[in-house]
Amino acid sequence: MLAAIEERICDRQLLKLVRALLRAGVMEEGAVRHAVTGTPQGGVVSPLLCNVYLHRLDRVWQTRGRGVLVRFADDLLVLCRTRQEAEAALVALRAILAELGLELKERKTRIVQLREGGEGVDFLGFQHRYVRARSRRFRHITFLARWPSHRAMQQARTRIRALTGRERLLLPVDEVVQDLNAYLRGWAGYFQYGNSARHFNLVRNYALDRLALFVAKRHQRTRSYGWWAVAYQPGQLGLIDLAGSVVAPRPHKPWREQPNAGGEGRR
Repeated sequence: MLAAIEERICDRQLLKLVRALLRAGVMEEGAVRHAVTGTPQGGVVSPLLCNVYLHRLDRVWQTRGRGVLVRFADDLLVLCRTRQEAEAALVALRAILAELGLELKERKTRIVQLREGGEGVDFLGFQHRYVRARSRRFRHITFLARWPSHRAMQQARTRIRALTGRERLLLPVDEVVQDLNAYLRGWAGYFQYGNSARHFNLVRNYALDRLALFVAKRHQRTRSYGWWAVAYQPGQLGLIDLAGSVVAPRPHKPWREQPNAGGEGRR
């Protein structure tokens, strides 16, 4: 790691600081544990150091790799035209990482064929699938679609459930709605690029259902009362609507402008 940093940095004070960060331990159950290798888990500088170290993979791939390498921190895809090329790319990837003292996580490593009706691939929270256009006019067009993955949807439901949990019943409803809106805006801001309209509706409806249940419990009433107090009232207590916030691409056409969640414009 230090050798990779020293390729571009010669400031001794900065290098001394990096060494101190690498030697910093991790607090576990009141005791500090010092790892022999790697950076401290959860350290603020760890993502940056990850990119510095894996930049060597990017450089070597230009001459020894097969296909197109797409990497974000330690998540990566290799795009190939044939299965033979994909298998060769996997062999090259294992070899290059071994030279860097790294190895692939086997349960997340696989070769996937992106074809119509086939399985998709999860990358950076999105599920990518090769699909055919639904419109009868454009049924001859196939394209790569993307939407929130199953794991991303489950994480959204888990967070919404936590924000409307029983332990928060003493909080004002307005404060709970503000927390929900803050989370939904951030979630929608990340996943707005793609074919995610149906998934946005599912997440928003789940938030509405949880808010109605929260109101019912707070007033010690039935779920139907909660729905009447939230879902059937104008504005629904201020819970934001995610409809129209998806910026969906069209096959062979540039991205089109759409308003963000919460009604704000985008440039």
